[in-house]
Amino acid sequence: MKDIVFCSNNCFVLYSAAVQAKTSENKESVPSLPQSPMKERPPKAFHQYSNNISTLDVHCLPQLQEKVSPPSSPPIMFPPAFEAAKVEAKPDELKVTVKLKPRLKAIHSSLEDCRPPSKKWKGMKWKKWSIQIVIPKGSFKPPCEEEIDEFLKKLGTTLKPDPVPKDYRKCCFCHEEGDGLTDGPARLLNLDLDLWVHLNCALWSTEVYETQAGALINVELALRRGLQMKCMFCHKMGATSGCHRLRCTNIYHFTCAIKAQCMFFKDKTMLCPMHKPKGTHEQELSYFAVFRRVYVQRDEVRQIASIVQRGERDHTFRVGSLIFHAVGQLLPQQMQAFHSSKALFPVGYEASRLYWSMRYANRRCRYLCSIEEKDGLPLFVIKVLEQGHEDLVLTDTTPK
Repeated sequence: MKDIVFCSNNCFVLYSAAVQAKTSENKESVPSLPQSPMKERPPKAFHQYSNNISTLDVHCLPQLQEKVSPPSSPPIMFPPAFEAAKVEAKPDELKVTVKLKPRLKAIHSSLEDCRPPSKKWKGMKWKKWSIQIVIPKGSFKPPCEEEIDEFLKKLGTTLKPDPVPKDYRKCCFCHEEGDGLTDGPARLLNLDLDLWVHLNCALWSTEVYETQAGALINVELALRRGLQMKCMFCHKMGATSGCHRLRCTNIYHFTCAIKAQCMFFKDKTMLCPMHKPKGTHEQELSYFAVFRRVYVQRDEVRQIASIVQRGERDHTFRVGSLIFHAVGQLLPQQMQAFHSSKALFPVGYEASRLYWSMRYANRRCRYLCSIEEKDGLPLFVIKVLEQGHEDLVLTDTTPK
C-alpha cells in the first residue's frame, strides 16, 4: 500500500492506507468519508494518484483513535531551525503549536552592538557576593577596651605613645590633685613655688576679688584664713566660701558647696541650703566655666628670691613662657663685670623659653638660654631646639 503525505504548518504527517483499511473493519470505527459529488470513490485497493496528489480531501480526515500503530517510515529529522518548536498532539484534534523565543531588537549602530549588559558582561564586570554571618550559640560577651589594648600590645601591631605622667599638683584650698572640670573647680593657677590653687576655689573665696585685667587679689590672705576654717560638708580644713546671710557661720570648699546644693548668684555671693530661697531665682548662677584670662597677683621678685635661697630644688618654676632650670651664682671677683644698672648675669644661669620659630611662620620651638664665662666676661648662649633640624647655637657678649 502507498502512503499519503501532506504538509501543514511546516510539519510532515504520514498516513498509511492499510491503517485506514483496519479502521474501517473495526466495529467501533467512525463513519466513512462522504462521497465526492463529482464522482464515486474507487475501491480501497485501487486508489489513483496523479502527480503525487491524493483525491481525498485532507481537511476532512476521520478522527484517529488513541491507539495508533507507529508509522512504517523512519522518523524524520527536523533541521536545527525548528529545535525550539514544540508540537502538542491531542487525540481529539490535530493541533500544531510553535513557540519561538522573542528576537532581540538590535539598534543599528556603527560604533557598538547594543546587547543586554547582563549577558555581555556577566562574569567579567560584576560577580555576586554572598555574606554569611555565624552567630554562636549561648551568651557572647564582647571584649572590653582594656582586653583589646592588652591583646594588641602582645601582638605588637600598634604604636602607643608614652602615657602622660600623672598630675600630682594639689590645690591648697580643696586638696584635690590636678586640673578640675571646666564647669567646676577649673584649671590650676600658680600661687607660689610649688603652690597651686584652682581658679574657682580662689575666685569664690569671700575676701578675693578680680580686677578688670583679670588679676585675683587677696588670694594669699584667703589661704591663711582657710588653714583655720573647717568645711561644713567634708569637715576638712581649707574652706573659704561662706554663706552671705548675716550671722550665718556655715562655710564650705567650693566643690563641697556644689555637692551640698548651695545657691550661687551672679554678684559672686552664695547662700547655704538653710537660707537659699525656694525654687529658682533669676540671678542664680548655674554655670561656672571661666574662659577669660585670670591669674593670681603676686610679688615675683620675692618669689625669685625664695628660689635663690632654697638652692638645689626639684621643682619647675615657670613665669609665662619662661622656664627656670638653674639660677647660677656670682663670685666676689665677678661682681664688677657680671652686672649692669638693671640686671645681674650669674654664671651657670639656665632657662628655656617657647617662642616663634625662625624657620616656619606658624610654629613654635624651644630656645635654651644660658650664661657662661669667657675671658672674665659673660658670654650669652642661645641654643635653638627644633624637631627635624640640627641644633643651632648663637653666642654674643650682650643679652641682645
